[in-house]
Amino acid sequence: MDEEYDVIVLGTGLKECILSGLLSVDGLKVLHMDRNDYYGGESTSLNLIQMWKKFRGGDKSPEHLGSSRDYNVDMVPKFIMANGALVRVLIHTNVTKYLSFKAVDGSFVFSKGKVHKVPATDMEAIKSPLMGIFEKRRARKFFIYVQDYNETDPKTHDGMDLTRVTTKELISKFGLDDNTMDFIGHAVALHRDDRYLHEPALDTVKRMKLYAESFARFGGGSPYIYPLYGLGELPQAFARLSAVYGGTYMLNKPECKVEFNDEGKVSGVTSEGETAKCKKVVCDPSYLPGKVRKVGKVARAIAIMSHPIPNTNNSHSVQIILPQKQLNRQSDMYVFCCSYTHNVAPKGKFIAFVSTEAETDQPQTELKPGVDLLGPVDEIFFDMYDRYEPVNEPALDNCVISTSYDATTHFESTVVDVLNMYISITGKVLDLNVDLSAASAAEE
Repeated sequence: MDEEYDVIVLGTGLKECILSGLLSVDGLKVLHMDRNDYYGGESTSLNLIQMWKKFRGGDKSPEHLGSSRDYNVDMVPKFIMANGALVRVLIHTNVTKYLSFKAVDGSFVFSKGKVHKVPATDMEAIKSPLMGIFEKRRARKFFIYVQDYNETDPKTHDGMDLTRVTTKELISKFGLDDNTMDFIGHAVALHRDDRYLHEPALDTVKRMKLYAESFARFGGGSPYIYPLYGLGELPQAFARLSAVYGGTYMLNKPECKVEFNDEGKVSGVTSEGETAKCKKVVCDPSYLPGKVRKVGKVARAIAIMSHPIPNTNNSHSVQIILPQKQLNRQSDMYVFCCSYTHNVAPKGKFIAFVSTEAETDQPQTELKPGVDLLGPVDEIFFDMYDRYEPVNEPALDNCVISTSYDATTHFESTVVDVLNMYISITGKVLDLNVDLSAASAAEE
């Protein structure tokens, strides 16, 4: 351990493992340590006995729920956009060879008290019960504009500069009402609150295009994919990648104390009396609590059920977004469901999550609108965790710290953090222009 490394990575959460893999592929000498004896940190997967220990304090799970080892319950469940940044990172690093994906059955939105399929294209907009007949025509025109929009071809811009025009102005040009914009903004463009309405429309149009392209990719009922056996497979796949390129992994290392020199720059990490020297440290907030601040908390419910979520066309894997406005809240609520078809539970069992940025200290009451959509549950756990973000200046101390995982049930915000951290560590932007078809065989 008494060696010098380019980077020491602390914590084996998904963000840290992706970075460790990317940096190893770049030829940097990486040491990766975790105080836990398992992979995944906050984003780990638990079997039933581990869940019982965490939420119920005992280690005897009930017989009727089936075998503990058939459960792989993700603590930070998120679906992966089929054409999104995470898939590009997986292809860029060739990690796809360690993983098998399966398409997610459904993508839904909660509107006026009911659950509806999210329309992704102009043809789906026409069929959607979310809108009346005249609104459908207006929405169809808007979807066609977005599908045809090409940043580099002014002919497709309809005389508008989307780097200047706000989303609200673009919407009013097409005459769409608030309810339509609500489901487009939150369930298609995946914005987490309503600030986007007053920001340049280009971002929203790009997000809608990503949704539609991802949706078209596998011709399923959603734009999302998810690994067989759950997300716990991802950190391990990146760990393997790092090892192939010479990275060193050490689990179960107590303390992991980050050492600094007189100038306040990181100089190494000490564990069990040995110090490994390094130029930079990459870690999650729990390893450098003095360099982060609390920015919020996530409330979540985890349910084990014996049926799919009602009103989702019998989907065995599904996301439902409940936009803030529908619930008179400041932030959206998310429902995520996955089942034995993705090998995360025994046959006949479904795992559902409800999560949101907490606005109270009462997760049961606060999550009720989402939990009410689930139908009868065999077992339900409630939990809250704090969200942190770094306040340090990486250029001064050479510490690059990740942000805690948010309440969203898709990966887009997580990958943005990883790509920004990559720039901070290496000083260059990761090139994600990859051949997306390279992963399709693995994901069928």
